[in-house]
Amino acid sequence: MQATLGRTGLTVNKDGFGALPVQRANMGDAVRILQKALDGGLDYFDTARAYTDSEEKIGAAISARRGEFILATKTTAANAEGFWKDLETSLCNMKTDHIDIYQFHNPEKYPRPGDGSGLYEAMLKAREQGKIRFIGITNHRLNTAREAVESGLYDTLQFPLSYLSDEQDQALVPLCAEKNVGFIAMKALSGGLITDVAAARSFLAAFPPVVPIWGIQRESELDALFAAMRQPAALTGEQRLRIEKDRQELSGNFCRACGYCLPCPAGIVINTCARMSLLLRRAPPGPFLSEQWQKEMAKIPNCIHCNHCKDHCPYGLDTPALLARNYEDYQKVLAK
Repeated sequence: MQATLGRTGLTVNKDGFGALPVQRANMGDAVRILQKALDGGLDYFDTARAYTDSEEKIGAAISARRGEFILATKTTAANAEGFWKDLETSLCNMKTDHIDIYQFHNPEKYPRPGDGSGLYEAMLKAREQGKIRFIGITNHRLNTAREAVESGLYDTLQFPLSYLSDEQDQALVPLCAEKNVGFIAMKALSGGLITDVAAARSFLAAFPPVVPIWGIQRESELDALFAAMRQPAALTGEQRLRIEKDRQELSGNFCRACGYCLPCPAGIVINTCARMSLLLRRAPPGPFLSEQWQKEMAKIPNCIHCNHCKDHCPYGLDTPALLARNYEDYQKVLAK
């Protein structure tokens, strides 16, 4: 299956490669995974300057085959000077002379001409120079995402979309189609809470313009995606039941593991610890009961209640309270 990213005219495999997790693989494994993904038909690779050495791994693995794939990355720059530094670093890391889609990375407000930051003007200049082809934005905030799409300034939007998304989030898809903006779906597995890749993929197949990017760290995860790609796209009855069960279990407020709460002054790994209860129920619990994770969870009582995490959560979660509940649940599990 293929999809076209709005006004860009870029037609890609409907399954894209999300390169955030590959930063956690060693260089040899990352190169093998990236090359295998390209060999297997994935032709959209999405990374970010903020993902440590992810860009370097892409450059090492597949830059020699640059004409075979669409490349997207992101900048968190707050001004034009930072923008140009990020762009030149990304081009160097990925061994390319251009980036197909260059995205503003989850800004609180979408950059626009004349806003004083110089960011959008820098995007336009970079496009004039041929260093980027299209202008995109990523976001976790529904209002910011909607405003950016309606502004007419952006060629693509990247936003969380999965079968746990509510109707308001899903309504962004027809809005993007109306505005001819390409829709790139992140968090298709909701930060690991969705464990049925085939069901997740079949659900998103019902949104023809959407290109989900699948975060891949291990070769086994890539193999699972390839297996799902070989299955019929339509949801089966069993998958529908699984989705309904997951929605009931995961309704309400839960951590999406986006990581915008970090770093924590108390050293708490918030984006895992705040969803530990769910992970213990939905995944093999052994790894999360290890000595390492017991030490990480033991940091929760050291929370200084600075509210940095709460203030930076794009989903409005009361993160300190969520951490406390997860710590209480964790202690009960350990006591059994």
